[in-house]
Amino acid sequence: MEWSTFKTRIIYYLPMLQWLPHYTTQQWTDDVLAGLSLSSLFIPQALSYAIGLCRLPAKHGLYTISISTLVYACLGMSPQLSVGPEATVSLMVGAGIAHQKSNLMDPESAAAIASLTALFVGLFTLGLGFLRLGFLDSLMSRALLRGFITGVAVVVMIQQTVYLLGMDEIAKEAGITIASSSLDRILFLVSHLHAIHPPTAILSACVLVALVMASCVKKQSDKIFIKRIPELLLVVIVSTVVCRLFRLDKLGIDVLGQVGSPHQSPLPFPSWPYLPEGADIKSVLVNAAIISTIGFVESIAAAKSFARKHNYFVSANRELVALGTANVLGSFFQTFPAFGSLPRSKVLESINPATQMSSLVSGITTLIVTGYFLPQFYYIPHAMLNSIIFMAVVALFQELPHDLKFMWKMRAWQDIAMLATTFTTTMAFSLEYGTAIAVLFSLIITIRQTSYPRITVMGRVKESLYKFGPIKNSRGLVEHLEEVLIVRVDEPLYFVNTGQLKDRLRRIEHYGDLSVHPSEAPLRSSENLRYIIFDLAGMETIDASAVQILYEIIESYHARDIHVYIVKVHHHALPLLERGGLLDLIGRRQLYNDVADAIQAVEYDISSI
Repeated sequence: MEWSTFKTRIIYYLPMLQWLPHYTTQQWTDDVLAGLSLSSLFIPQALSYAIGLCRLPAKHGLYTISISTLVYACLGMSPQLSVGPEATVSLMVGAGIAHQKSNLMDPESAAAIASLTALFVGLFTLGLGFLRLGFLDSLMSRALLRGFITGVAVVVMIQQTVYLLGMDEIAKEAGITIASSSLDRILFLVSHLHAIHPPTAILSACVLVALVMASCVKKQSDKIFIKRIPELLLVVIVSTVVCRLFRLDKLGIDVLGQVGSPHQSPLPFPSWPYLPEGADIKSVLVNAAIISTIGFVESIAAAKSFARKHNYFVSANRELVALGTANVLGSFFQTFPAFGSLPRSKVLESINPATQMSSLVSGITTLIVTGYFLPQFYYIPHAMLNSIIFMAVVALFQELPHDLKFMWKMRAWQDIAMLATTFTTTMAFSLEYGTAIAVLFSLIITIRQTSYPRITVMGRVKESLYKFGPIKNSRGLVEHLEEVLIVRVDEPLYFVNTGQLKDRLRRIEHYGDLSVHPSEAPLRSSENLRYIIFDLAGMETIDASAVQILYEIIESYHARDIHVYIVKVHHHALPLLERGGLLDLIGRRQLYNDVADAIQAVEYDISSI
């Protein structure tokens, strides 16, 4: 490989090298402001997700921010995508830890399982990227993904309500864990309203009101400096100061406590993730596969939406490599799985980052905070962190009304049913069941759509001699030819979509159009069919299985004394048709360049009888 080619490939696979040589002072200013603003949102969220959802020590959330943002800044393609701890993924990590044996719930074992999960998530995601399977994000429809995310949002909101009311200890005594169903939590809340802890509930309410008011003010204002006000950071500072000055911890309000040493290293010494003794490796692998599926679909969907909006290109495969690398490297530094967060990315987009340097600034800021400011986190109240999680999942509902309205307008009853089923399963049972239902639906729908070959019934345009067009939706302007059937194949044929080809051709013989329901009376008589013309212009390729099925179809036509003609054979498909003996079966004189030539041959054959 020549040096110029090698250099081009390196630049292609390292997106950072594409924008860094042209970096400007103005871009630096925009990225620093965006990165610092993102950090003010990111750091409180990471602490919240680590403690409230994953049930890990707070420092692991900071480690996850640092590694994921630094790696994505170098390998990622979207300046607007914020990669790091994410609500859905964090809840699934916590659920995976909770499903392990009770003796593995100590902080060290839980962190080990989370890091091992991150390693497997990274390997799965990297595998998808290296195998160029980024197109798989298209298999999960928007309705399925929206149903799952909405279900997760409700699950998290119900879970956080227990913590916001200061009932977490009582919930543990009642057997309510992170792996419990939402129904169990609702029943617990209803039957234990007398156990609400008033100071915690009041503090939670105050934080929620402050966050809602700040969000409303920022939405109504068109001034950029107001949009950049870090309301989360201000809430963290104010609530921590109030808790420290008035010693709210003595009133029973839980605080974060000792997070790290005064001058600890910003990152732990890298080590290979391990499986704690007695842990179930199968459960970790299954959870990692589920997290990879949901995480990459949501991340790629967010990245592509920003790419369309801001007019740049995003490769799903290269994004998968970036996300996989971030998780693999992060697992060596005690992180938990990280992916792109759409709500947080929308906040980042609103403060106009110029390049991925904003993520780099955010990662470096987190390293500084981890190294020098952890002791200041002692009096951060858990109620405030749980309120942040609550507001973050509320943002997951923002797209739901628009999607439901659009589905209703389009009368997409199937999509609405799938959304409702996925939502109900996720909320009523578990994340695992919800994910399984979503993936199963996607596979069934995909197989159903691809198992039917796209074929078009053609006819002669009225008042013309050799002009042909599709009969469907022609409003009577195109009609069938007597004794002749013209079928156009509109896509490559392979083993998946040829299984139904015989049945579809049989329906066309009887009804003349696939849109006619088979319960109706036949519109044509297959006994009068003497000629069939296959227009293969859309069949660029064909595999051996499809050749064999096509061979059997033509043999059955010959057995019924029906003449078969083939037109517009693509040069890529011709060698396989020839090797499969199909051309010899038809007869090379039956091959034509277009439908008009084949019709002339049919007319000549009819006239010579």
